[in-house]
Amino acid sequence: MKTLGYYNGKYDEIENMSIPMTDRVHWFGDGVYDAGPCRNYHIFAMDEHVDRFFNSAALLDIKIPVSKDELKALLNDLVRKMDTGNLFVYYQVTRGSGLRNHVYPEGPANLWVMLTPAEIGDGKAPISCITEPDTRFYHCNIKTLNLLPSVVAAQHAKRIGVQETVLHRDDIVTECAHSNVSILKDGVFYSHPNDEFILRGIAKTHMIQACYRLGITVMEKCFTLDDLRSADEII
Repeated sequence: MKTLGYYNGKYDEIENMSIPMTDRVHWFGDGVYDAGPCRNYHIFAMDEHVDRFFNSAALLDIKIPVSKDELKALLNDLVRKMDTGNLFVYYQVTRGSGLRNHVYPEGPANLWVMLTPAEIGDGKAPISCITEPDTRFYHCNIKTLNLLPSVVAAQHAKRIGVQETVLHRDDIVTECAHSNVSILKDGVFYSHPNDEFILRGIAKTHMIQACYRLGITVMEKCFTLDDLRSADEII
């Protein structure tokens, strides 16, 4: 298959899939997601991504209809149905289905998966950024489907011809519209602590582990816009 969409046990090419109007995602964005790259039919850091996925769901009292092991087996099975093993693997769970009501119903959650071909660059080319006040909600640590503030920031960056927006609360840098942000200064790696103002990035976690292996000092502490602008490198 060139693309693959999955919904509660049914799957097909994405353009052939449809979602019931009663899925709460349509009314409230009521769900969480996770995603990551797949290379040569191997899903990168799947254990960490699935753990974060289940943690996000638990923080919103969403009960994923499969176990962690069942989800991993499903993802691996779906990946093997694709024509290429270089993919973007996206999955989400929505609270369930029912007529529009802020009070959510009891019942099973809905599991979605989307697979699309995707290559990845070597990360060597620098990108341009702008900064914007971080006006998102106070649950950035949950990978919720409610991404409108990030969408607005990303679209503004595209409109003025840059690739990313660095968000800040007052003078403190948090993260970007769709990525974490860290800096290198005088041989020290600085990154915002994993609190409610950022999403704990899997790639960032692996980068910190690499710093420890390479003997690079890591400081998981808040840094300012001035620190960002004076950094030796922004990642």
